[in-house]
Amino acid sequence: MCGIAGEVSYSDKVSNNIDSFCKMQKVLSPRGPDQNGMYIKDNVALIHTRLSVIDVENGVQPMTVKYGEREYTIVYNGELYNTDEVRNELKLCGFNFITHSDTEVILKAFIQWREGSLNKFNGIFAFAVWDEYEKKLFFARDRLGVKPFFYTIKNNSFIFGSEIKALLQHKLVESVIDKNSIAEIMFIGPGRTPGYGVFKDIQEIKPACCGYYNKDGIKIRKYWTLQDKEHNDTFNETVEKVRYLIEDSIKRQLVSDVPIGTFLSGGLDSSIISSVANSYFKDKGQQLKTFSVTYENNDEYFKKSKFQPNNDNDFISKMVDYLGCEHHLITLNNKDLADALYMAVDARDLPGMADVDSSLLLFCKEIKKHCKVALSGECADEIFGGYPWYRDREIRAIKGFPWAQSTQYRKSFIKDEIKIPNAEEYVYSRYKDTLINTSKINGISPLESRMKEMMKLNIEWFMQTLLDRKDRMSMYNGLEVRVPFCDYRIVEYLYSVPWEFKDYKSYEKGLLREAVKDILPEEILWRKKSPYPKTHNPEYLKIVSNMLSEIVENDSSPVLSFIRKKELQNLLKVDTSTPWYGQLMTTPQTIAYFIQINYWMTKYKIRII
Repeated sequence: MCGIAGEVSYSDKVSNNIDSFCKMQKVLSPRGPDQNGMYIKDNVALIHTRLSVIDVENGVQPMTVKYGEREYTIVYNGELYNTDEVRNELKLCGFNFITHSDTEVILKAFIQWREGSLNKFNGIFAFAVWDEYEKKLFFARDRLGVKPFFYTIKNNSFIFGSEIKALLQHKLVESVIDKNSIAEIMFIGPGRTPGYGVFKDIQEIKPACCGYYNKDGIKIRKYWTLQDKEHNDTFNETVEKVRYLIEDSIKRQLVSDVPIGTFLSGGLDSSIISSVANSYFKDKGQQLKTFSVTYENNDEYFKKSKFQPNNDNDFISKMVDYLGCEHHLITLNNKDLADALYMAVDARDLPGMADVDSSLLLFCKEIKKHCKVALSGECADEIFGGYPWYRDREIRAIKGFPWAQSTQYRKSFIKDEIKIPNAEEYVYSRYKDTLINTSKINGISPLESRMKEMMKLNIEWFMQTLLDRKDRMSMYNGLEVRVPFCDYRIVEYLYSVPWEFKDYKSYEKGLLREAVKDILPEEILWRKKSPYPKTHNPEYLKIVSNMLSEIVENDSSPVLSFIRKKELQNLLKVDTSTPWYGQLMTTPQTIAYFIQINYWMTKYKIRII
């Protein structure tokens, strides 16, 4: 993968901002440590840092193609999984190719079909193309928002980048937040309202959107959306189609010119990916590399719960024996985990999922020593209905985001004198807007209707938080992590599959389990869902509590500018049963979240207006 950034201006020569561009490129270098480049003309600067994965020698960017009297230049971050098909179609249109990189395919596809090229792509991407003849910039983001694209418009200049930190390096962009930013951090965080960058005036192109920036300003449109339709396949036909789509997606995403491996938690989703990948590598006479994460002394302190019924380690061992793969178990200690909370903010540019972020960051750092690309099981739960809130009737019936039923609790931390939007209205309006835009065919049952809403909520909100986490923590280490379950074809198909099929045998992700029953051991196939592993060692709680205590005792700590000191003190005394964000963020993670907020405000020199 890569980092992209740039500026388009019609009032000043962008060459006056070279210092800003060099800074922007430098902060994106972890995303692309292998190569970098710039394209600068009167109105435009395009900046790139490259992680070489496909066509290592020839896929250098920015890439410029002359076509007739016109010249087009692209900066691109992503991976196209149907490169060969699109390239062959372009050859029939008369195009020749000098590389076998997907960058050249995307650029020439845009030259041929303009916006229509997006409908031909199967992949994850964020890219920008400058049309030198028409003096305008086209930009686009993949259907499910796997790759990021942030932007701001300042003094008639369109400034963009893969990460917020790149924008903040530009001399026109300030680290400023306002009352809406505070509302976002406290009522939605670590999630984000789609398209909102939290910093004032910084926005993100929403998933499945594209647009142009020219002298007339910016125009953005949605080019893809989930549409409900009649599902006419029988259950057996549905099982076969699901099996085909999953295997095809995984195999497409195993294409790489550099070493590749898989995450392996011993859960259903990562085990499916590892099993398919293992067969793929065996056919090539190669051995699959798999990676798992655990924590120091975690077995000693692990306690079963409704959401985490068992430990991963036994199941990981069963899968490793079953596959015969080259396995790497990475053990993190709690001091490193706490210290990495700061690096996780550096990576995300925002307070995030606390140690759920920092553990992934450290995990990816170790994986990078063995592989440059890895496959992960994110997004299966959103589309197959794997989360507890899909199946718990009481939670399912509650109005609001099912993973964030803590608005009152969150609101209690904010000082009275801080005038911010009403908490309940802020959250509920976003929930309601998502439901209004949920596609449903006529005549479906109330249960089916609610499940469509649940899938839409999860894909547009919860999944985006996890994709943000996955992208920033992995790319901070120059590791490309691919997500086969995020193939838009799987999502499109599953959206219209009835809940009765997904809930086969009244079991979470029953349809998925049935589709892969012959490629997994029985113990793995029917293992109850367990979330991303986190530390259960009380040492971690002690460490983060001490860290927050130091912050609370210092009256100049920036977090205290809008957070009640007394409530933070209470948080340190009482192990509350109220989760901050689903089952992943309980008391230790809530404490760590406030540590991240304070660090974020300090490191980014944030000014509140």
